Amino acid sequence: MEALNFSRRQMLKSSACGFGYMALAGLSAEAALKSQSPLMSKTPHFEPRAKRVIFLFMHGGPSHVDTFDYKPRLNKEDGQRLPFKAAKNIEKSSQENLRLMKSPWKFKQRGESGLWISELFENVAEHADDLCVINSMHTNGQSHGQAVMKLHTGSDSLVRPSVGSWMVYGLGTENNNLPGFISICPSRGHGGVRNYGSAFLPAVYQGTAIGDADTAAKEAQIRFLDNNSASVSQQRKQLGLLQNMNERHLAQVKLD
Repeated sequence: MEALNFSRRQMLKSSACGFGYMALAGLSAEAALKSQSPLMSKTPHFEPRAKRVIFLFMHGGPSHVDTFDYKPRLNKEDGQRLPFKAAKNIEKSSQENLRLMKSPWKFKQRGESGLWISELFENVAEHADDLCVINSMHTNGQSHGQAVMKLHTGSDSLVRPSVGSWMVYGLGTENNNLPGFISICPSRGHGGVRNYGSAFLPAVYQGTAIGDADTAAKEAQIRFLDNNSASVSQQRKQLGLLQNMNERHLAQVKLD
């Protein structure tokens, strides 16, 4: 058999299509895998104006009446008795001593919108016209735990999916290497994992916690990524067994 003599230029010219087809096959396979993922990016019902959401829940932060919720009536009635019945969990002996207290900080209207902002946030006040402040939110619960859980899930008693889980469920994620929903240093109390849990939605939509409230943010890590009690080969066998069990279970119950 006579060997063909190719120059480097001829070889590159004739093999260019082959490399292109190889790349196309790789991209097609990746796209096919993505289409089967429950986390794939989905087209929303309405055209979005934001690409991502960063929700800062400042657990234990300053009071709303000291920051963005101006209460002129509270200033007028400072030092007076409560004009309503105290919560049931407050002892009657203590109710006689309860008095209204105005904010110790002054408020001013800022920007063209006239947004009321206290002197605590002078730098933030410079961006008043770029802010949307909602002061109408309230809850029937009288404890922190109920209020925190209601804010994150919409319910202070029932087990409901968190707002982050709903977003990933409805919109998916464009990120292939990181979770679509993470919770940085969440609190263990006042709802705990429910505040970033998926409840009755599939577990894949649950938030991934990085550290907890007792951990400094720079030291926070995702738990259970490393298993020091088993070698890599043992962990592969464990994952293989788990995958086999999941496939057998799926074959029995089928898809919902």
